[in-house]
Amino acid sequence: MIDLYTWSTPNGYKIPILLEEAGLPYTVHAIDLATGAQKDPAFLAINPNGRIPAIVDRLPEGDTTVFESGAILIYLAEKAGRFIPVTPAARMQCLSWLFWQIGGLGPMLGQYNYFKHQQAPNPAAQQRFLDESLRLLHVLDGHLAQHDYLAGDYSIADIANFTWARVGLQGLSEEQPALAQQLPGLRRWLARIEARPAVQAGMQVPAK
Repeated sequence: MIDLYTWSTPNGYKIPILLEEAGLPYTVHAIDLATGAQKDPAFLAINPNGRIPAIVDRLPEGDTTVFESGAILIYLAEKAGRFIPVTPAARMQCLSWLFWQIGGLGPMLGQYNYFKHQQAPNPAAQQRFLDESLRLLHVLDGHLAQHDYLAGDYSIADIANFTWARVGLQGLSEEQPALAQQLPGLRRWLARIEARPAVQAGMQVPAK
């Protein structure tokens, strides 16, 4: 059994989606970020960085603890034997898009959202992260205009990018109406993934 520690954020949705896709049994522990539960000593013993998500895989030979969403996705995909390619070239393509999201799309959208909601405006910072977020969404769109998925078949690269691109595109389209007529490849890919039953189930965690 896998203990999943998560909350309703783009990073927090990645792991339940994969668990649902892989059919791995798990128990949800909701870490309410609004109450500071991520800084509770019991959770810090699992993830010293005080961030979600994290998992503890209860194995007969002993517990395995994993934190950081990318590491968890790789661990669970390898455990399930699915959603990560085995051939070197395809595997590297998958991991490239996975780390592209972790190092780029997620942080840029997150920083834009942070500066947008500051009481003391910082227009330069807000514009910087807006421009970079838009650029990265166009990078995704350019690739997905020619491919159904990011790295061959549906994989952890798609799961990781989906949770961030979905919320990012929705928010930015509301702010910039012209964007609603752009990024057709990205929008088709989002709709394709969102239609998957396991994705729909994973997006309900931890609410369920």
